[in-house]
Amino acid sequence: MPMYNRIILKISGEALSGNTETGFDFEVIGRIADQVIEVVKMGVETGIIVGGGNIWRGRSGVGMDRTTADHMGMLATVINALAMQDALENKGMQTRVQTAIEMRQIAEPYIRRRAMRHLEKGRVVIFACGTGNPYFSTDTAAALRAAEIEADLILLAKNVDGVYDSDPKINKNAKKYDFISYIDVINQGLAVMDTTAVSLCMDNNIPIVCFGVDIEDGIKKVVMGEPIGTRINSRP
Repeated sequence: MPMYNRIILKISGEALSGNTETGFDFEVIGRIADQVIEVVKMGVETGIIVGGGNIWRGRSGVGMDRTTADHMGMLATVINALAMQDALENKGMQTRVQTAIEMRQIAEPYIRRRAMRHLEKGRVVIFACGTGNPYFSTDTAAALRAAEIEADLILLAKNVDGVYDSDPKINKNAKKYDFISYIDVINQGLAVMDTTAVSLCMDNNIPIVCFGVDIEDGIKKVVMGEPIGTRINSRP
């Protein structure tokens, strides 16, 4: 039996690009869709937050106004949300995209009660455009939506298999944590999520599990309580 009733799955844009630096790896997207469908069929209500880093990162706009760059990033998340929606619906899963910035011809506007109703009906809800505000990341959007829809857990699907004390791509001796507290993530400046997102999760006692997107059945394993990746909460 799954350990959680309602989850938020945060997928970085980089994870959607697979081994390529930009764009999409549709094999990866298809595997994620298969896992999402499996956990929904187990009775787990699932919301998804997608990043946009495979298309645009705000810091890429050298000399660009920060608000403009962040708005471009929000639009990138819509492209990723539609790609994820298409993959899910091609496999028979009813899906809704809700955006924090209204674009009614493409998706529903984000309405909390409507989102929760979709989840209760067994639909996957994909939240795009982050929080709808510049200066806030999609990590913060994941924490905010998790708090709003009363999710039991945030799953961080990344290109790395957990949280390390330093960048494992640079330091081959980097130590991987099985568990770390919110406050230690903040104090050590670890790049698993931004500080605002971690603080919001800490304030609302929302646990986080960070794991590799390429782990076979990783989403299902987390939902079933198997100890993979790194768990972040107040105590082990």
